[in-house]
Amino acid sequence: MDFHPVDKRLSFNEVPDIYDEIRPSYPAELYDGLFEMFPPRPAIVEVGPGTGQATKDLIARGATVHAIEIGPATAAKLRSNLATDRLRVTVGDFEQVALARSSADAVFSACAYHWISPQAQADLPARLLRPGRIVAVVDLIQVSSPEDHGFFAAADPTYRKYGRGHQGPPAPTRADVDPDVRDLFENDGRFDHVEVRKWDWDQTYTAAEYRKLMLSQSGIQPMPPPQRLGLLDDMESFINEHFDGRVTKPLVATLTTARLS
Repeated sequence: MDFHPVDKRLSFNEVPDIYDEIRPSYPAELYDGLFEMFPPRPAIVEVGPGTGQATKDLIARGATVHAIEIGPATAAKLRSNLATDRLRVTVGDFEQVALARSSADAVFSACAYHWISPQAQADLPARLLRPGRIVAVVDLIQVSSPEDHGFFAAADPTYRKYGRGHQGPPAPTRADVDPDVRDLFENDGRFDHVEVRKWDWDQTYTAAEYRKLMLSQSGIQPMPPPQRLGLLDDMESFINEHFDGRVTKPLVATLTTARLS
């Protein structure tokens, strides 16, 4: 059978059950601060909800959520996870879905906003939000930290063997974390009160769990199956043989908020 590369935006749609099992949630304190900025029972448009890692917490705190998810299988998993009349799921590209102007108390996205074009990242909240309401973007940023016990530097040759080595600038330190979306809103006169809050949010995985995490990632899922399987097998063996079967991924969770003027 011929291999057909997967659109990276749809890569998560290939493994919704694994994505649902292995992807982390977010700090409770993040939602505490976020909901202080909202009116009671806010109407939220969520961009790229996945299988509901953040959606469940938004709903638990009283929000009504219109979730825009590009992957049909991922959307189906989200619906099965959260059977409530306070969740509406639309399958589609956020940049193309027709949404009512000035209808939302918040536009929210957790670990998905980077899939949206920079212009739309600002233009769509400016159109969808009621005046004075909030756009909120959550990121999980991997950092350079001794908590990984040198794993990511040691593992890079294995990634590179399969063409998946680290590219771009090195990971920041915890102190230097600053999400790109901050500049976007600070340089757009339609928004004010731009703020970034941070929480350490390290995640520890067994070798088998880290394999599943890799399988859920957009850079791994689209690989041709033989190469993907080789990378997963080699990495799981590497963790078991050299890191006592456990990996800690040092992360900082950030919440960037901006208010529509």
